[in-house]
Amino acid sequence: MLEKIRAELDTLSGAERRVAEQVLAQPYTVMQSAVADIAASAGVSQPTVIRFCRSMGFGGLSDFKLKLAGNLVGGVPFVHSSVRPEDPVSEITAKVFDNTVTALLKCRNEVNAQAVDAAVALLAGARRIEFYGLGNSGIIAADAQHKFFRFGIPTVAYADSHIQIMAASLLTPDDVLVVISSSGRSRELMDAVEVALESGARVIAITMPDTPLAARATVTLAVDSPEDSETYSPMLSRILHLVLIDILTIGVALKRGPALVPQLEKAKRSLRRKRLRHDHEQE
Repeated sequence: MLEKIRAELDTLSGAERRVAEQVLAQPYTVMQSAVADIAASAGVSQPTVIRFCRSMGFGGLSDFKLKLAGNLVGGVPFVHSSVRPEDPVSEITAKVFDNTVTALLKCRNEVNAQAVDAAVALLAGARRIEFYGLGNSGIIAADAQHKFFRFGIPTVAYADSHIQIMAASLLTPDDVLVVISSSGRSRELMDAVEVALESGARVIAITMPDTPLAARATVTLAVDSPEDSETYSPMLSRILHLVLIDILTIGVALKRGPALVPQLEKAKRSLRRKRLRHDHEQE
């Protein structure tokens, strides 16, 4: 429904368009507002709000709000709703959830299964795995290392560009480097990638499509998520990157099969002993 409204913006009169833009900007607030409040927010008269509803093919405001509620509750908006300074907390909450779910569904539909399969194969056969990321992506690299070291594969995560360059020079053709970048254009990361490739290592990139990093990597898991990175730190891409790391983790675990079970059990036993010692000391 929101996509339909956006598509018909140019067919509406100036006043009706202001109502439409108000609906697109704050759909949840409009759904719960009286006609006078909607009119005041959009800067139009109350009859204009009713005319807008009829222009969109509805009998009136009540009919429009009923359909809008069903659309918002029953599904996920297919448009990216930017958070605005004047949004109430309820609107911010709804937009963040909706934008995240929409981004996840979009990524699920667009992810390249062959690329995921190739990445899993490289990781499962690696002698050593290193994860590189800068800034926010460095946190994701650390999360990936935390998951993969349990497989008994030597792993490390670096978030410092100088260390990344030096570490990349020590990689071998049996090693795999996983580079995580929201922009795919970081010069520092690209320098480390070039050094790793010169060392013979394979590079898996989790990044935006059609970027220098995506073009240079051995395997690219492309993530295209719209977000306002000028104002806010990357949020949607961070969640999508974490999900892709989880997919790779599960894929490698399944590919390595029963041989992996003793290692995971050993790690669990170590944690269990630590908890028992801690409980004993507390007593």
